[in-house]
Amino acid sequence: MRILVLEDDADTAAYVSNGLEEEGHTVDHVNDGRDGAALAMTDDYDIIVIDRMMPGLDGLSIVKSLRSAGRQTPVIFLTALGGVDDRVDGLDAGGDDYLVKPFAFSELLARINALSRRPLAKGKETTLKVADLEMDLVSRKVTRGGKDVDLQPREFRLLEVLMRNRGRVITRTMLLERVWSFHFDPKTSVVETHISRLRAKIDKPFGKELIHTVRGSGYSLNDST
Repeated sequence: MRILVLEDDADTAAYVSNGLEEEGHTVDHVNDGRDGAALAMTDDYDIIVIDRMMPGLDGLSIVKSLRSAGRQTPVIFLTALGGVDDRVDGLDAGGDDYLVKPFAFSELLARINALSRRPLAKGKETTLKVADLEMDLVSRKVTRGGKDVDLQPREFRLLEVLMRNRGRVITRTMLLERVWSFHFDPKTSVVETHISRLRAKIDKPFGKELIHTVRGSGYSLNDST
């Protein structure tokens, strides 16, 4: 699953993010409420884990804004505010679950898995398709021409970003932010290396390129020749 973690405590964020990634999930972490709200509004996530006390914009306000905008992404509050009234406020704001710190990661994971088993919201996209390339976001299966394509978690995330933005140019900076959660340039060839690996798996064996380099700009996934 693709999970957004909104948490301003660096240790908690690292603990949650690393644990979820070890379980095979793709995680985006944001430590500011306003930035997190903007990301939750404009990008598609399977689950949002959110602290109530965030700089910039508090967790309750973020969730209320999401629900007012019609965004039904499941939300788990992960917070030190554990009183009965606090829990009620969180659920009334539109939260789907409420877990109090300190917490066991195993319980957080179990709650995330339970939310993921709920029926999908009407109209929620579960499959991406470009030409004969298909990605199932639920089973995390990728096929091209009916043949399975085995991708590592980071390769899957990279391809997902490209497919969600089919026909658009995605810059290297955008990929660093959305796939690796880097908000700076690490001065490595990590993007180029992973693009090359993707091409070797989804382009070269099938005789037609879908991933195109846009010189001086970035990359685009489309079925044009």
